[in-house]
Amino acid sequence: MEVMDLIKVIILGVVEGITEWLPISSTGHMILVDEFIKLNVSPAFMEMFLVVIQLGAILAVVMLYFHKLNPLSPKKTLDEKKETLSIWYKVVIGVIPAGILGVLFDDWLNAHLYHYVTVAITLIFYGILFIVIETKHKGKEGDIKSFAELSYKTAFLIGVFQVLSLIPGTSRSGATIIGAIILGTSRFVAAEFSFFMSIPIMFGASAIKLLKFGFDFSPSEFILLSVGMIVAFGVSLVSIRFLMTYIKKHDFKVFGWYRIGLGLLVIGYYLSTL
Repeated sequence: MEVMDLIKVIILGVVEGITEWLPISSTGHMILVDEFIKLNVSPAFMEMFLVVIQLGAILAVVMLYFHKLNPLSPKKTLDEKKETLSIWYKVVIGVIPAGILGVLFDDWLNAHLYHYVTVAITLIFYGILFIVIETKHKGKEGDIKSFAELSYKTAFLIGVFQVLSLIPGTSRSGATIIGAIILGTSRFVAAEFSFFMSIPIMFGASAIKLLKFGFDFSPSEFILLSVGMIVAFGVSLVSIRFLMTYIKKHDFKVFGWYRIGLGLLVIGYYLSTL
């Protein structure tokens, strides 16, 4: 294993940890970074790495929200435990659409949509959508301000929006947050529900990639994957805390403008190479 590969993996881990939770598309950024930072690994390992590195990011959510998501906590009353179970039931319902379609179309999506053209288009399109929706909802906080007020029907419909994130560059958190805001949730509930739905989705996606690749890692591959996950975990802790603090006083427009700017830069760069 080369030292340069280790440095590249650290960079990829930082990118994953930042972009997984901000609505700017972690997969899109990872694909774009991979265009410039090439690891000395097989294509099969790289395909698996770009997904499984997300496990590190997911563990950050589990750690930060462990008490809130733990229905067995002895510190909770019976009613609080029931409320926690209700959150999990809504999460399960919400992940059904993307879970089914993700399994059915995983190979097709990898073969046809994992490239810079798709990423650039979706970055710009959903960036515009963020700005339009936030402009329309300016000054409105949403009627659903807690998980107790979030119905199972709304949870399922948010999950339908999450299906859009199967297209690289869309952003899983971006799709679910946009959908949740349209459906009447507050930004805080939208962000947290997006985090919680990511747990089964990303564990499932990682399991699929690991099963396809197999568990016969070389020592260097194991180190690269482990380092990437650890870095993604640490950076995710900071990113999640930042986002939840940020949305208390701000909307998501800045992320929309960022997406548009990045999408245009990507198109400009690749046009210049033709």
